[in-house]
Amino acid sequence: MQQLALRWKRVGVKIGFVPTMGYLHDGHLSLVREARKRLGKKGMIVVSIYVNPTQFAPTEDLSKYPRDLKRDLQMCRAEGVDVVFTPDDAEMYPRWGEAADKPARGDARPTGYSTYVIEEKLGRVMEGAARPVHFRGVTTVVAKLFNLVQPDVAVFGQKDFQQAAVVKRMAGDLNFPVKIVVAPTRREPDGLAMSSRNKYLAGDLRRQARVLWRAMQAAQAAVKQSNSVPAAKLKANLKKLIESEPAARLDYVEFFEPETLAPVAQVTRGAQMALAVFVGKTRLIDNIRL
Repeated sequence: MQQLALRWKRVGVKIGFVPTMGYLHDGHLSLVREARKRLGKKGMIVVSIYVNPTQFAPTEDLSKYPRDLKRDLQMCRAEGVDVVFTPDDAEMYPRWGEAADKPARGDARPTGYSTYVIEEKLGRVMEGAARPVHFRGVTTVVAKLFNLVQPDVAVFGQKDFQQAAVVKRMAGDLNFPVKIVVAPTRREPDGLAMSSRNKYLAGDLRRQARVLWRAMQAAQAAVKQSNSVPAAKLKANLKKLIESEPAARLDYVEFFEPETLAPVAQVTRGAQMALAVFVGKTRLIDNIRL
């Protein structure tokens, strides 16, 4: 992939990049369309499909994460993607699986691979607090993919708001010559954010998952009515709303400044809201600007 990208670079071809873990849906394809819009017909669009093991903790759903490469390739072809990059663990992590002296605490598995990229500020809260190894894995794999694909533009989805912020900070801090674009969240007609993990929502769980959208709308209404609401009070009200669904359990809900991710004590217009909710065994995340 890197050799191909460098050949393109030598003749002045611009590269747009959409990194994914596969099991594509229209949310992913909207990122492809955004990349194409940015580069035009002469640009080359690369989609990577790789379920990255280093961003999963041992208790998480790495082995069960939905995969359907044949379907993904068909969708990419129909969308006009120029290259689909599908590396394996050995390509992405040299010495992966070799015996290590001692696995680091929280690692998914012992490994001889030992070099990671760590963003130390934006990644500590919310998803970083709930999933301690997650962002270390994300920043490492994205940095490696940037080196391999050599993109001029990389497009991420706003559904993973914190991830996009962490990646943007990493790219700036490490001087990657890539423009990070954050594209709007794509939603189902009932408001549920499109996600590969929605596949897990069988039967009534799919209906109950709408509670994330209802919670965000309730927060919108509270801020619109009062202009300023104590964050602690709003969190308590939303927890009650979310857990009124029998299969729903709140992991976190936070209100913060969208640029710094710093929490706010009073929720006003312009604040960002993010939440993570277990619906059955499926963990869903979402966010919205209030």
